[in-house]
Amino acid sequence: MHIVAVHGWRKDEAEVAGIIAGALGLLAFEVRQKLAAGGPAVLASYADPQRAETLAARLSQDGIPTLVIDTSVERGKIRPCRVRRFVLEDKVLRLEAMAGEPCDLDYGMIDLLLVATCCAGLEQTTGTVTERKFSLGKTLLAGGIPMTKNVQREVAVASAVRDETLWLYLRDGATMIFDRATLNFDGFGAAMQLTRELNFTRLKNELRRLAPQAIYDERLLKRATLVRVLGPSLSPENDLDLAFEILARSLK
Repeated sequence: MHIVAVHGWRKDEAEVAGIIAGALGLLAFEVRQKLAAGGPAVLASYADPQRAETLAARLSQDGIPTLVIDTSVERGKIRPCRVRRFVLEDKVLRLEAMAGEPCDLDYGMIDLLLVATCCAGLEQTTGTVTERKFSLGKTLLAGGIPMTKNVQREVAVASAVRDETLWLYLRDGATMIFDRATLNFDGFGAAMQLTRELNFTRLKNELRRLAPQAIYDERLLKRATLVRVLGPSLSPENDLDLAFEILARSLK
């Protein structure tokens, strides 16, 4: 699949919406909803790469910066490294991957620090639902008029557990993932806080301080923004990696 996304337009939003609407055969109102968060935003997805390139070329000619991403190529790349443990030294960020491999990073190599809301698993809860069902006893008492009664039953409900994730992009193209739910924060030593939330906030703030040249962006924390970035054919639960890729390319 080839997705087409727009970003960083400098023209008036109404004008941009009109251009895109004309290219896609949509109403300008529909397009303005897609652009409401200020971009980036996926406009369309095609199996045919030529259709994606044609749309991108048309929009680019009208002054709208456009990205085309081949999802099969993107997902065929080496996967980002997930971090288990870290130590923030003055000159070097020391990391340990989930598989145990150590890695030292120069803060000057950090290009982007992107934060998003992610799914950290499913949580099972029990709920009660009330249904109306046919009651033979009430029907007989009512002289044959069909009657119903309320019946309650318990059901298992699975809901997604939301958490935060930080993707650190290096200038050489490598990506490191810090998932709040699985990180070990003992690298903070005596400065370690009581909760994961406080420690993760400290991690973000320290990385911003130690790598001031890196672009920090947390717009993907809002689910509504995630939905707009990915468009109707992709989902925040299954395609978060593509949302990061779209945002990263637009910022670069």
